[in-house]
Amino acid sequence: MLYGFDKASEGRHGQTCLLVPIRLPARANQCLPLPPVRQRGRALQGRLNVGAAEIAKECESKMAKAIDFLKQELRGIRTGRAHPGLVENLTIDVPSYGSTMPLRDLASVSVPDPSTLLVKPFDPGTLKDIEKGIQVSKLGVTPLNDGKAIRLPIPPLSGERRQQLAQQVRKMAEAQKIAVRNVRRDGNKAADAQEKAKSISEDESSDIKDRIQKLTRKYEDQIAAIVTGKTKEIEEV
Repeated sequence: MLYGFDKASEGRHGQTCLLVPIRLPARANQCLPLPPVRQRGRALQGRLNVGAAEIAKECESKMAKAIDFLKQELRGIRTGRAHPGLVENLTIDVPSYGSTMPLRDLASVSVPDPSTLLVKPFDPGTLKDIEKGIQVSKLGVTPLNDGKAIRLPIPPLSGERRQQLAQQVRKMAEAQKIAVRNVRRDGNKAADAQEKAKSISEDESSDIKDRIQKLTRKYEDQIAAIVTGKTKEIEEV
C-alpha cells in the first residue's frame, strides 16, 4: 500500500491537501520471486561432487596404466618356457624401411615346442635385419637362420640366472609402485588445491584422499600379485 496526495477542499487561502492511500494495480504490487536457494545449493553441490569424482577417476586411470606398463615389461623377461613375449617387443633396425620397428610388426612369432620360438618375417627382405636385431639384443639366444625363418632355441635357465631375473622383476615392480604412489601424491595435492580455492569442502577433500588411498592399496596389491606369479614362472624348472 502506498500513500499520495489528493485534493480535499479549497478555501480563500488556497488548496488543502491530505495524504490518502493509493492502491496500485495488482500486477504492479507483486514482488519478483527470489532465486530458489535450496535448488541452487543442490546444483552447486552436484558440481562439486563431479569435480571430486574426476580427481579420483584420473588417479585410477594413471594407476591402471602403471599396471599395464609393468605387465608389458615383464613379457620380455625370460622364464623356463618359450613364449612370443620374449621377442615381440625387440627393436629391429630396418635400413630398407628407413626406421626401427618392433619385431611384432615385422614377423609372426610362434612356439612349435616348449623350448623353441619360430620367427617368420612378413617381408623376406627383412630376415637378415631381424637376425641381427636378435643377436645384438640382451636376450642371450643365438638365432638359427634357415633362409626363410629364424628358430630361437630357448635354453633352460641356471639357478643363478633365475635369481637374477627374479631380482630384475622385483626392481621393475618397485618402479611401478613408486609410480602409483606418485599418482596418490598428485591426487592429494589436487584435492588440497580445490579445497583452498573453496571449490570443494574440507569433508569432500578428506573423502577424495580416502578414495585415493584405497586405490593405492588396490594397485599395490595387484603389483604384488603380478610379481608373485612372474617369480613362480621363473623358478619353474
